[in-house]
Amino acid sequence: MKDIRTRAVHVDRELDLPASRPLSVPLVQSSAFAFDTADALARAMAGPDGDYVYSRRGNPTVRALERTLAGLEGGASAIAFASGMGAISGVLLALLRPGDQVIAQRCLYGGTYAALKDLSERYGIRVDHIGGDDTAEFEALAGPRTRLLVLETIANPTGQVPDLPGLLAAARRLGVLSAVDNSLASPVLCRPIEHGADIVLHSTTKYLAGHSDVLGGAAVFADDALRREVWPRTVELGASADPFAVWLTLRGIATLPLRMREHCANAGLLAERLAAHPAVAAVHWPWLRTHPSYALARKVLSGGGGLLSFELHGGREAGRAFVEGVRLARLALSLGGVETLVTHPASTSHRELDEEALGRAGIGPGLVRMSVGIEDPEDLWQDAEQALRSSFGLTK
Repeated sequence: MKDIRTRAVHVDRELDLPASRPLSVPLVQSSAFAFDTADALARAMAGPDGDYVYSRRGNPTVRALERTLAGLEGGASAIAFASGMGAISGVLLALLRPGDQVIAQRCLYGGTYAALKDLSERYGIRVDHIGGDDTAEFEALAGPRTRLLVLETIANPTGQVPDLPGLLAAARRLGVLSAVDNSLASPVLCRPIEHGADIVLHSTTKYLAGHSDVLGGAAVFADDALRREVWPRTVELGASADPFAVWLTLRGIATLPLRMREHCANAGLLAERLAAHPAVAAVHWPWLRTHPSYALARKVLSGGGGLLSFELHGGREAGRAFVEGVRLARLALSLGGVETLVTHPASTSHRELDEEALGRAGIGPGLVRMSVGIEDPEDLWQDAEQALRSSFGLTK
C-alpha cells in the first residue's frame, strides 16, 4: 500500500457512469489534462478542437458553453472568454493590424469605445464612427483598408437599434468583416448572424447568465474558419473562460427565454409610465413608439429588451439624485440580472467619453440607465415614482 501522502494526492479521478449520464453539464475544474504518450500530447496541441491539454486552451465545460452559444445564435462555433471586454479585446487584437480602419456605431458601450480609442492611439488603427441607421454613410467611409464594422444590436444606454440588415449586407458586399455586440438583446430577441453578421459578441455576465454572479464573455462565429484565425491570438491573450463561471452561465441559460419575457414586459410598463411623468424629458426604449429606432426595432427585435434609459429635467444633479433615491432598485454598474439596477452613465459606464462625445452619442447629463429586473412591475413603478417625487419635490 502506498504511503498516505501519495494516496492523498493520487485520488480516484475516474467517473463511474456505466449506463447513465448526468442531466446537467459536469463542472470540470481542472487546469491540465494527462496523456499516456508524448505523441498524443503533441497532437492535442495542434489546434483548438483536439483533446484537452490545458484549460486556457480548452476545457470540457467551457466547450459545452461554446457549443450552446453557437447553437443559440445560429453560428458555426464560438470562443468563451473571461469577460465581455475579454471577448471584445480578443477579437479586435486578433483581427486588426496597424493601418487598418474600423467603422463603429457612434453610440457604443464605453469599454468598447475606450478599446477602439486605445488601438487608434497606440497602433495607428483608424476609427471612424457612424450613426448606424444610414447604409450610405457607412459605404462612403469604407475603403480598401476597412477591416471591421462594429455594431450593437441595442446600443447601451440609448436603446438605438442600427440598421442591421442594411449595414451587414453592405459590409459583406464590400468584403468588410462585421462584429455585433448582442449582449443587450440576447439570442432570444435577435440573432445577428441571420442578418449577415460574421461575429456576435456577448458579455455573458448579462442576460445569458442572468443572476449577477458571473463574469464572462463570448464570441460566436458564422464561419468556423474565422474562429480558427482568432483562436490562437486569444490563447496568447489569456482571457480564457473560467470553468466554474461557465458552469453557472449554462445553468442560467436554461431560463433565459422565461427571464427575457419578464424583463421586456416590465421595461415596457415602466417606459410608458415614465414617458408620461412631468419630471422626465425623454425615455429611450426601442419598442416605445416615440423612440427614433422604433420601426427598425420592430423589424429586427422580437422584444424591446430589459434596458431603458430616461433623461430627467434638471440635468446631472437630477440624475444623481434619482439613482440615490430609489429603494427597491439598486445603484450598481452592471445589467441583465434578475434584480433592477440603476446607474448614471455620464459619471460611470461612459465616463471615458468627454462632454462632446457624450452629446454625439445621445447621452445627456441627466440620463439615468435602468436595467429592469423580473420583480413585480407595480413594485418597480412605485419605487421609481417615489424617487422622482423625492428628487423633484413633487406631490403625489
